[in-house]
Amino acid sequence: MQVIDKIKNDLLKLSNKKKAEVLKYFFKTGKGQYAEADIFIGVTVPEQRKIAKKFSVEISENEIEELLSSEIHEHRMTALFLLILKYEKYKNEKEKQKIVDIYLRNVCFINNWDLVDLSSPKILGDFLYNFNNDRTILKKLAETRNETFHDIWKNRIAIVSTYYFIKNNDFTDTLEIADILLNHKHDLIHKATGWMLREVGKRNFTLLNEYLLKNHKNMPRTALRYAIEKFSPELKKQFLSGNFIN
Repeated sequence: MQVIDKIKNDLLKLSNKKKAEVLKYFFKTGKGQYAEADIFIGVTVPEQRKIAKKFSVEISENEIEELLSSEIHEHRMTALFLLILKYEKYKNEKEKQKIVDIYLRNVCFINNWDLVDLSSPKILGDFLYNFNNDRTILKKLAETRNETFHDIWKNRIAIVSTYYFIKNNDFTDTLEIADILLNHKHDLIHKATGWMLREVGKRNFTLLNEYLLKNHKNMPRTALRYAIEKFSPELKKQFLSGNFIN
């Protein structure tokens, strides 16, 4: 039996129909929603992490890539956990580049916010910060606009990957990508952008305050609310009303 089959069997043993129904609703799998027709089998994230760790040494990168193309959500998430484990195990740039290449080659399967958020900073963000400072790929992902949900996930990967930079007090790319996404149409991007701006503000309040003073009138309301979540009640009120006290 191939390793990929062992992983699928272990996930199936842990599947739960009631959890699956809850997840289908939570992750918006209905007709016309952002995860339309995605299939859940009801396995928790901690359980998926354990399975990934169990098979991380044994499984090949080709099998991980095959698992990542599965129509089942938990298969794709487990594949991403496996990619992260492989990435963290490798020490040199060439080996890590292989994992990044697999990641970028399969962005069409990284197609929900949990898949993006749990993987992009740890793979793409880490690599661009520590090994390859050419971050133009993030701009390309952010600028992709064909009005499909696939492109929304590319846009989210672009902004959330910068979380790794933020944790290292490197804020330039976050603000530049936030500019690109400023007038995005989808709420999932507004939430991600506001979240990353809030993380910038936790480390450099002055920088975020200056950015918001310049851009708050043009920002989607959701992004602004997320960005100012840690502000004082008085300052929140001023940003939301646009009435600033000198």
